[in-house]
Amino acid sequence: MEYLIHKLLTQMAMPLGTGGILILVGILASALRQRVLGAGLSLGGLLWIWLWATPVVSDWIRLSLERQYEPIAIDALSNADAILVLGGGVEGVAAPRLSPDLNAAADRIWHAARLFHQGKAPIVILTGGRLPWHTNRDPEADGMLRFLSDLGVPEDRVLLEGRSRNTYENARETRRLLADRGMDQVLLVTSAFHMRRAQATFRAVGIQTIPAATDYEALTGGELTLLDFLPGAEALKKSSVTLKEYLGLWVYRWRGWAD
Repeated sequence: MEYLIHKLLTQMAMPLGTGGILILVGILASALRQRVLGAGLSLGGLLWIWLWATPVVSDWIRLSLERQYEPIAIDALSNADAILVLGGGVEGVAAPRLSPDLNAAADRIWHAARLFHQGKAPIVILTGGRLPWHTNRDPEADGMLRFLSDLGVPEDRVLLEGRSRNTYENARETRRLLADRGMDQVLLVTSAFHMRRAQATFRAVGIQTIPAATDYEALTGGELTLLDFLPGAEALKKSSVTLKEYLGLWVYRWRGWAD
């Protein structure tokens, strides 16, 4: 229940949640004959959603995280005890699917396969469980394994951690796996926008990490056009994910889960 409440509060703090609340309060105020206040609140909520739904703002806030971890060529990365891949790129098998469903962050698994094939570590650890309200799906780590196997990584060189539901639990469960095998250093593979919180969380539980970021979404160097200032659902989604990342980092530090 605590996990569900946390997710609900997070969604309410996102632009669509906060903007929607302002609009609803504005409508209520107007119904109570506070028309100026109601109009102001509703307009403010609409503009708030519009702001975060514009690609130029969405890319700007995403770049604020991604630029902290510039892409590094695989040859330039150090070797480690294991390649650790965080969940978030795959949804487990569930009817009517016959195979896992890949999303934009599936670059994480692909990048891990490239690291493995270039000899950066002898094993790959896949971490990702199942959310409490997705009981009809396999754990994400199982789906990641199927994709990784298709990319040529032998299953006997892969360890699964299928219990965790968030980054903190990823770190805690992975520490147990590593301790059992006398390992302490990993190549940490996750999306560039998530790397700051992930590395801080794993460092807090005593795991040495070498960042191997991937899944860069905000592009640079292009010229702005009118379309970059018009709202879109995809830009709103990316803004919300990035704001959630900043909120998550603050909460993790407040709870002592990240350094």
